[in-house]
Amino acid sequence: MKVATFLFKDNTIIKESNMENVSNEKVQLLIGFGENKIVTDAKTFTFLKEKFPNATITLCSTAGEIYGLEATENSLSLTAIEFATTTIKKASVNVSNIKNSLSAGEKLFELLPKDNLKLIFILSDGSKVNGSELVKGLNKNNVDNILITGGLAGDGSRFLESCVGLDNIAQSGNIVAIGFYGDKLKVSHGSMGGWETFGLEREVTHSKNNVLFEIDHKNALELYKKYLGKYADELPGSALLFPLSLKQANSNNSVVRTILTIDEKNQSMTFAGDLPIGSKVKFMKANFDRLIDAASEAATNSLSINNIQPKLAILISCIGRKIILSNRIDEEIEAVAKTFGTNTAITGFYSYGEISPLNPLTNCELHNQTMTITCFEETE
Repeated sequence: MKVATFLFKDNTIIKESNMENVSNEKVQLLIGFGENKIVTDAKTFTFLKEKFPNATITLCSTAGEIYGLEATENSLSLTAIEFATTTIKKASVNVSNIKNSLSAGEKLFELLPKDNLKLIFILSDGSKVNGSELVKGLNKNNVDNILITGGLAGDGSRFLESCVGLDNIAQSGNIVAIGFYGDKLKVSHGSMGGWETFGLEREVTHSKNNVLFEIDHKNALELYKKYLGKYADELPGSALLFPLSLKQANSNNSVVRTILTIDEKNQSMTFAGDLPIGSKVKFMKANFDRLIDAASEAATNSLSINNIQPKLAILISCIGRKIILSNRIDEEIEAVAKTFGTNTAITGFYSYGEISPLNPLTNCELHNQTMTITCFEETE
């Protein structure tokens, strides 16, 4: 397995890391994470197809790109992979052409052959797709606990339209699944948040999918504003500073849910994932150092699965972390890179949601506000 990374900006490649002399003609998979205007531009796709003529190309819009140790914007972070023995298969659907996000997940899982399938990597529209339902669909028939990771595309801090593409320009509503197959392929994952909970544990008493109305039979928006204090006047932007910890009735594990919008007229809050009635929630707040430490922990956890150094690590971190860490954002990438060492290529993006199991050999979950890592290596 050989990996090369490139940074594309202003219609040309401005940076390149290709220590293994990867041949453009031998690249089997090219993954691009980039600014919406770049990944939806036909000129970008034409350039990439000419440069990597035999590669499967998947493009995903972001809320910021990760290239090596850098967090960048208004660019396209490219990762070119040449496998020795691993093969890939691909599938895609558009949510507008299928019943719902749950059905989209079921269909994608069905479309990929399962024999010797080691990983399904998902890149999904992050605006039109309900990430929680997508994950439910992917998990529904995953009886062999095939590893599923990935993330939801972003649109900067605009939250208007996110796009994904498979062997074409990126488009709204698309969900792409890349299946990785092979006896020599080793894949691993890690996902950590680093947020601190505070206050009492409360129960969701009125919700509809990802829209929350009541907690403990009280108006959820009013209660949320009370906890935010001076930050309440800055909603919905300030909500990224105070996500919710969610524990479903049938689970001992907690996931994080971030507010996307508030509706003053209907007194509701829309989250980047479902909040089922009966779930337990706690308010959360950020600790800068803890967020950075959690990124390192996610890398450590991924290393522990196979106990080998990965050739490639794809980092998918939440836009909320980017906004909160601000000019310290490079520190979480550096913390991950320090854990892996210099022989692991780093790529990734800032997302509207992250997909990964919490623990090995378990179903994937939709996360918000985490650093989620997927690692790849081919053994001899």
